[in-house]
Amino acid sequence: MEELINQNPQGYNPSNYERATLEEYGYKPHKALNMTWKIVEKVLIVFTVFMLYFAVIIIAIQSFNSSDSTTEFAGFTFDNYINMFGKKSLNDAIWNTFKTSIFATLIATVAGTLVGIGAYFLPPKWKARLTLLNNIPLLNADIVTGVSLMLIFSLFLPLNNEIFGFFTILIAHIYFILPYIVLSVLPKMKEIDPNMLDASLDLGVKPMKSLRKVIIPAIKGGIFSGMILAFTISFEDFVVGYFTTGNGYNTLSIWIYSSIGRKSLFPGVYAFSTLLTVVMIVLIVAYNLLKNYISKKAGKKYEKKAN
Repeated sequence: MEELINQNPQGYNPSNYERATLEEYGYKPHKALNMTWKIVEKVLIVFTVFMLYFAVIIIAIQSFNSSDSTTEFAGFTFDNYINMFGKKSLNDAIWNTFKTSIFATLIATVAGTLVGIGAYFLPPKWKARLTLLNNIPLLNADIVTGVSLMLIFSLFLPLNNEIFGFFTILIAHIYFILPYIVLSVLPKMKEIDPNMLDASLDLGVKPMKSLRKVIIPAIKGGIFSGMILAFTISFEDFVVGYFTTGNGYNTLSIWIYSSIGRKSLFPGVYAFSTLLTVVMIVLIVAYNLLKNYISKKAGKKYEKKAN
């Protein structure tokens, strides 16, 4: 170092000297190996995406099949979409599915939000216990949950022989989707200022009004995401619903299962499934676009105020 300084009276400046390259240290680029890995990486990504959506693609193709057979494509047609609701039992199953999922999601969202808010303000010891109890339905197997609820509901058969139906499947759906709401609310509660509720109370706002005007607006993102997840899980459920339904009350998944023994399903099922998938994709894309638009608009307003 002293020799370098003596050679340069103005002082040592690293920018005046050339830097050693990686090749001078013995590094070899291995271009062929890197190119091979990039190709393999892209192939694996395409294969993974294809396998994830393979069943959806098959159902979409079958929805345009003029034949009821799933082993041959007789021709392209839109008749399956036109006659989508031409079977009464399928219409009843679709209506029952939406009715059960909507009511279960609304009730679970309200209850889960209140439980999540209440759990946040509990002492750490009780909060840990409540979180453990909340996670049990998530970790438990669906078949165990379904059979357990069926046995519990069977205890009330002496009081009401027709207890199995909408009422039992609704309670069952609320039971296993409520933990998802709680788990979506708790992280959002940790992001807000813990003194926010106390501040509103000190200003004279009543507790219930503080809950509606202060806490819930601050955690509405977690509530909404939990509600969407709960609705999706409730809508696609089969195992729990199969063991807790009765009296001819069939959801879409149960109706499809009962029709598997036939040679072919009603083609309207494929059309409805494809249409439902398209609607969900459009809603997700629209939500993301709207979210980005609102954030950009808010950013522009902030810049104008800053200037």
